Amino acid sequence: MANEGVNNGRRRFLTATTAVVGAAGAAAGGYAFLSTWKPSARAQGAGAPVEVDISKLDLEPGARMIVQWRGKPVWIFKRNGEQLSALPTLDDRLADPKSDNVDQTPAFAKNETRAIKPEIGVLVGICTHLGCSPLFVPELQPQAFDSEWKGGFYCPCHNSRFDLAGRVFSGVPAPSNLEVPPYHFDKANANRVVVGIAPEEAA
Repeated sequence: MANEGVNNGRRRFLTATTAVVGAAGAAAGGYAFLSTWKPSARAQGAGAPVEVDISKLDLEPGARMIVQWRGKPVWIFKRNGEQLSALPTLDDRLADPKSDNVDQTPAFAKNETRAIKPEIGVLVGICTHLGCSPLFVPELQPQAFDSEWKGGFYCPCHNSRFDLAGRVFSGVPAPSNLEVPPYHFDKANANRVVVGIAPEEAA
C-alpha cells in the first residue's frame, strides 16, 4: 500500500508537470504563429509600411511624432493656420519653392504644403546635405540663425534650413528639399497614417 501511495503521488506530479510544460509550449507556439502575421524587423527595414496613430497630434500645433521607416526617421507634425499662412511668403528665399524635384516630392504632395492634408506634414527627417537630422523649430520668431525665421527645420551641423513644408532655403549646403515619403490616411480611421504606401497604391 505504501508503494502504491508513492506511485500515485509521483504519477500526479508527473501529470501536473507535463500539463504545465505542454501549456507553456502551446502558448509559445501560438505566439510564434501569431507573430508571423506581423512584419519582421527585416521586412520593416526593407520598406514594409508603418501604421501610426496621430490622434495625439491634436493636443497642440507644433507637436511632432517620429517613427522609423526603412531605417529612416519620419516626422509627422501639425501646422496651425499662422504657420500655413507663412509658407507662401517664403518662396523668394527658397531654392525649390514649387518642389520640382520629383525624387523628393511625389505627385500627391506637389503642392504648397507638400502634404495630403495641409495641417499634417510628413517628412523624412534627414538633411539632404550630409544626412544629419535637423532640429524642429516651429516657432514663428527670429532665431540666432535667421532673423526672419517663420518656422521650420534647422541643421546646426552646417546651417542648412528648411521651412515647415520641408523646402530648402537658397544659399545653404543642403541641395534639395526634405523627402516626402509615400504615405496615406487610412479611409476607415482619419487618425491613422500609413507610411510606405502612396494614396494611389492604397486605392
